Formats: sequence, C-alpha cells, structure tokens
Amino acid sequence: MEETTATTETQPFLGEDWFDPLETAVRGRIRGFIEEMLEAELHAALQRGRYDRRGTTRGHRHGHRARQLIGTFGPVTLSVPRGRLAGADGRTSEWRNQTIPAYRRLTKRAEALIAGAYLSGTNTRRVRRALGALFGGAIGKDMVSRAWHKVQTDWDAWQQRDLSKDDIVRLILDGTVVRVRLDRKATSLSVLVALGVRRDGQKVLLALRNMGGESEAAWRALLDDLVARGLAAPELVIVDGASGLEKAITALWNDVPVQRCTVHKHRNLLAHAPKKLYDEISADYADMIYANTAQEVGAKRKAFLRKWRLRCRPVADSLEEAGEKLFTFLRFPPEQWKSVRTTNAIERLHEEFKRRIKTQCLLPCAETACMLFWALLASGQINLRRVAGWDTFHVPPAERTIDLAA
Repeated sequence: MEETTATTETQPFLGEDWFDPLETAVRGRIRGFIEEMLEAELHAALQRGRYDRRGTTRGHRHGHRARQLIGTFGPVTLSVPRGRLAGADGRTSEWRNQTIPAYRRLTKRAEALIAGAYLSGTNTRRVRRALGALFGGAIGKDMVSRAWHKVQTDWDAWQQRDLSKDDIVRLILDGTVVRVRLDRKATSLSVLVALGVRRDGQKVLLALRNMGGESEAAWRALLDDLVARGLAAPELVIVDGASGLEKAITALWNDVPVQRCTVHKHRNLLAHAPKKLYDEISADYADMIYANTAQEVGAKRKAFLRKWRLRCRPVADSLEEAGEKLFTFLRFPPEQWKSVRTTNAIERLHEEFKRRIKTQCLLPCAETACMLFWALLASGQINLRRVAGWDTFHVPPAERTIDLAA
C-alpha cells in the first residue's frame, strides 16, 4: 500500500485568507471536461452516440467504471465509459481509450513536475511533502519513484544514439567520484564524462559511464563505445592529466593533439610544496599560463623552472612532467585559449550534479548516478553554451610554438 501525504492536522495556509475561488472553480470543472473527452472518443469508436439505435454500429456501450487520475489540477475520480468493439470474426473485445492509457495514474505534466523537483536536488520524501498540497495529498513516495524511473526509456535510447552526424571537433574528458549503494554498502564509483564541441561551438554531452576507477581500460571502454557509434577522430582532446586516460587516447588516436588542463596542473604543483609557498607558486604559475603571447609563455616558463628548482625542486619537476601537452593551447588562435586551457566545461557539470545529490547522501545504485547526470541536461536544468572562440575553428593549429628546453 502506498504511503500518502494526506493528514487531518490543521494546515496553516488553508484558511479563508488563502481560499482561491477561481482555482476551485477551474479544478471543479476538470472532471466534466475529461469525461466529455472520453465520451467523444467512444462515440467515434462506435460511430454512434449514446442511446442511438440508427444505422450500423461497430459495437456497444458497456457501462462505466471509476478511475482516479492525478494531474497538476490535483486528484480527480472519473467515470470512465466502457465499450465492446466487434471484430471481423464476429467476436467482441474491450475498447481501450487513448485519452488515459491503461495503468496511467499521473498526467505527463504531473510526471514532469515531479521529475523536475527531483532533479532540483530534492529526494523522494521531500518531493512528496513539497508537492502534497498541489496534488491534494495524493502523492506517495512509490509514485514519485515511478515517475522518475520513467526517464529510463529516454536514457536507454540516448546511450545508443548515432554520433556520426555530429561534427565534433573537440573532445573534453574528465571523471568524478560519487557515493552509491552497492550490495547494501556505501561504495565510491567513478563517473566518466565525455563532452564534445561541435564545429558551430555548441557543447554537447556524448557519453556517461560508471566505472570502478579511471584506469586505461575504463577510459578505453568509453572511447571505443564512442567510436562504435560513429564518432570521428576529433581535432583536439582536453584531459585532466590522468595517466590512464592519456594512455587510452594515445592507443586510439596517436596523432590527435592533447591539452592537459592547466587548473589540474596548478593543483598538482601545490601538492608538491608546503602551504606557505602556495600564494607565490600560484602567482608565478598564473603569470606564465595567462601571458599574452606564446613567446611570453615560453620565457616565463623558463623563469619559473629556474626559480623553483632552487626554492622547491618537486614543483619544478611537476611542471616539467606535463611537457608540451600543458601548452598545446598556444597552437590555436588566442580567441580559443580560454576554452582550450582547461576542462572547466565538465567541472561545472560536476559541481551542479553534486549540488543536487547532496541531500541524498547515497544514490540507490550506480546506474542512477549516470542517469541523473544526463537528466539534468536533458530536462534543461543545466544549459550548455557555445565555447569561446568557436568562430576561429577554421584556422588550422600551428606547429610547435614553445621551446621546452630549460
């Protein structure tokens, strides 16, 4: 039996000051309006009206039955007409209306409202309480869960869609860790995210996959799936610097330029130094990365290495480890540098995703994590914009623009 939010306690907002005669009158006419639609549909199926005996008929009426429907207008009990339709073989079958399909208890608008509230960061119990007044206290937690899980059909289709028609010129790859319930225990899983950039500059989510980690095999499985669905080799790949990811890319697309995220490298530099040096390292690093020309970047890189080899050698070694991949953005027009330097496009999605699941502590399963991530974009909760400098995509990248000798 479903638990509902119906209560006999006095509600603070149900007094005379909150009574809306217009809302009450409109909702009072909903039942009659829906029943008229059902009667008209049965009339068309039988090809004659009620009590009409003239001419031929395709069947006969068969009484009524009560059925409850819940919409944004609240719960309503309908008198649904029944009928029997005659077949070519002389047998009759039960007429089924298309206005309210079998087993439907919620209108599509109500389902969208429940799913939207869930995607906004509210768990099933709080959705039930928040929407109880709107739905007349008729929403149980099981109904909330069912409304959300109907998204599964669209999610399955999205995972199988063809990518050959998407002219992807840039691929951004990154992962995040979420806590899910697995075998009745809290477990950390990695959600791998692939974000593409079309030639018109529009960002588009390409793939999501839950894995035990960000190993080479895990990333290769995601990339192989993209290729199998028609994704062509991109002109640039932006990564966070994970070794497993870079190995997977090299094995698949050895000649595609790779840009390592400058923000992730900044965090790596700080991890190699005592806290008292953080501000000074950050200032020198920003001065180098955000220089105006490739020549200035190269000069300041050499100065950075000379200084920090003496002050804190692990910091200099960490910068050298990134090599040319940290400065791939210099090969592109300056208008693109802002969008090429980092994986921030995905990082923003990670932040929005985690902000919404914060109230749930644990997600019920691994598949739910990816489906919820996708639904945030599919429902319009998060909008993706064009990247900076997209109108210069036609300019081919230059050859090596920085001298790595130090």
